[in-house]
Amino acid sequence: MSKRMERVDELLKREVSTVIQRDFEWKGILVTVSAVEVTKDLKEAKVWVSVLGGGAEPVLEKLSRKAGFVQSKVMKRVTLRNTPVLSFRHDASAERGVDMVNLLEEVDQLPKAEDAEGDDDEADLRG
Repeated sequence: MSKRMERVDELLKREVSTVIQRDFEWKGILVTVSAVEVTKDLKEAKVWVSVLGGGAEPVLEKLSRKAGFVQSKVMKRVTLRNTPVLSFRHDASAERGVDMVNLLEEVDQLPKAEDAEGDDDEADLRG
């Protein structure tokens, strides 16, 4: 990918994120834009959205219904040859990360192998 396209992706990511945070209300849900992928002809843009604290489906449905609104707000601040049509996609990587941290905490709470072996040795000495 060219440096120009990377800059366009990053600029759109920042602007779409700003619109979503400022103009939408998410009760108890954290919605973030994790990435934007614009086609080379600048006609389409996939917006990857991460949702924590609630279901992704209602968030994606709302964003898809309001895609034209988001697009018009963004294009008032960003001038491109073509105005990309935004399509919102779910990015589950943040959820997987949270799940992994929780799993690691659970594993950390399990008895250690050496603790279990040490308990057996003490039982043998007493018995």
